[in-house]
Amino acid sequence: MFERSKAFYAAALAPLGLEVLVEPVAGAACGFGSASDHKPFFWITTRDRANRNVHLAFASPDRATVDAFHLAALAAGGIDNGPPGMRPHYHSGYYGAFVLDPDGNNVEAVTHRGH
Repeated sequence: MFERSKAFYAAALAPLGLEVLVEPVAGAACGFGSASDHKPFFWITTRDRANRNVHLAFASPDRATVDAFHLAALAAGGIDNGPPGMRPHYHSGYYGAFVLDPDGNNVEAVTHRGH
């Protein structure tokens, strides 16, 4: 399960400029972040069972990157849980996309810029 999740997140988060920065225990834990700051902030690890029903949101600089995240996540095996688009019920500049990861967690890329 770990390698499947690692491959999914590596592909889905690449458009956001995030990648595996550290893997202190090969095949058991890794931290994702921006190569420019070398600070992992999103970690995945092995467990007896996967977490489910978690909502993860990643900031995006613009709509095009949200769109690219959505396409990459679907290509990596994610399930569409809300295509890219405006979500005015959150606020007028909210543009996001949602996918379910291989373990059923809701993963979002969002920009708060109105255009």
